[in-house]
Amino acid sequence: MAIRPIQPCLWFDGQAEQAARLYTSVFPDSRVLGVTRVPEAAPGETGSVMTVEFELNGQRFVALNGGPECPFTEAVSFQVLCETQDEIDRYWAALTDGGKEGPCGWAYDRFGLAWQIVPQVLPKLLEHPDQTVANRVTAAFMGMNKLDIAALERAASNEV
Repeated sequence: MAIRPIQPCLWFDGQAEQAARLYTSVFPDSRVLGVTRVPEAAPGETGSVMTVEFELNGQRFVALNGGPECPFTEAVSFQVLCETQDEIDRYWAALTDGGKEGPCGWAYDRFGLAWQIVPQVLPKLLEHPDQTVANRVTAAFMGMNKLDIAALERAASNEV
């Protein structure tokens, strides 16, 4: 038996296609792979969108129009690791448009899905062998919404 990759399924309340189109417009190397419509034998409006399969930077997802019973929570989020502040700014603006900003790099899109927009340097700064450096960096990012690479690096080097 061949090993198959894990494919996350995201539950939406009627906005699966809109969400897939937003996400594929935000992330590079992304595309909608297919749309499945509700057949006559299934509950729901015949012909309406049931699922959308899409790919974000090589990772496949399914968006399911499952109804209002299961809204998103922070219990599941997607981390977007960014090399530059421009990347952070771009993802932050695109994902919070119609959504909301959260603390410590958390962004909530218009569908309620939680994203963590994180600079790649942050884990390295938090793993610094000098615990006072990690403490300063932690204190800095705890006071931010959108994370600021330059401010985190200043905190690490103890610059005000």
